[in-house]
Amino acid sequence: MLRIGVQTQNAIDDGNPREGFARLRRAGFDCVDFSLHGYLINKEIYREEINAFFDAPIRELEAFLAPHKEAAKRAGVTFHQMHMPYPIYVPKGSQKLNAYLWNEVAPKSMELCSFMGCKYIVIHGFKLARFLGSEEEEWKHTETFLEYIAPMAKEMGITVCIENLYDGIADHLIEGPCCDVRKCVNRIDRMNEKYGAEVLGFCFDTGHANVIGLDFEKFITTLGHRLKVLHIHDNDGVRDLHQIPFTFTRTRENTSSTDWEGFIRGLRKIHFEGVLNFETGPALNAFPETLHEDVLGFIAKIGRYFVEQLDGEERA
Repeated sequence: MLRIGVQTQNAIDDGNPREGFARLRRAGFDCVDFSLHGYLINKEIYREEINAFFDAPIRELEAFLAPHKEAAKRAGVTFHQMHMPYPIYVPKGSQKLNAYLWNEVAPKSMELCSFMGCKYIVIHGFKLARFLGSEEEEWKHTETFLEYIAPMAKEMGITVCIENLYDGIADHLIEGPCCDVRKCVNRIDRMNEKYGAEVLGFCFDTGHANVIGLDFEKFITTLGHRLKVLHIHDNDGVRDLHQIPFTFTRTRENTSSTDWEGFIRGLRKIHFEGVLNFETGPALNAFPETLHEDVLGFIAKIGRYFVEQLDGEERA
């Protein structure tokens, strides 16, 4: 059965998670994408300004997140997915930094995912093609990392999801890791066959797909059952803005900048039965705090619209 989810970024306050989860439930969400990456910001990672959050023993981290777990249960909201901090490897970073990301951040993220009852954790593949000369060499490094966490994933019953990303050259956004869907399909199947479990899946990100011009319907239908989670958000086709769907247009005649019809067709063709998850945390920053619940309610209403479209006659 299709459900509707949203990321917790800007929606849940560590100081009062009970109210935050209750508000999400009132807005119409069934589940959440827990923004673990909010505790170790990517810009800080690149600057090697690492805070002490992941220094704590895993039991302390679990105790810190326990109020979130309790509040969600009380509100009737489940944890569907989690986003591991990213990048998990910095090409020009120090050996100390990259060792910390692999040996502390990654395994503790997996343990926290399990603790929170998440079935899926999303990672960013390594952006190394320009440094190594090819996408194939880039993938080898991502695969090495996946092989490192795959045994944990199998033991914990977690599916790690790779995500279609963009890269940047001279202020232009271009295809990044995991944008060749056929390669992704082969790599996912190969790894799952090796471990005898669904340790690897895919997260389709609509915003990333839009800025680099991927064919939504073709990408999704090629993925098929390997598509496990969604990051739904909108942008102007130029920048990764993480805004509310249907926000941007290509023309003054109000043609949407994002191919939402192709998105729905693709999900319908593969009989998607997962969570329509909105990665729209940054959108809340554009509105006064007093309007946040209304904004969340509107996002959830868009989710229900998508559900109605997916449950139409053509879905059969």
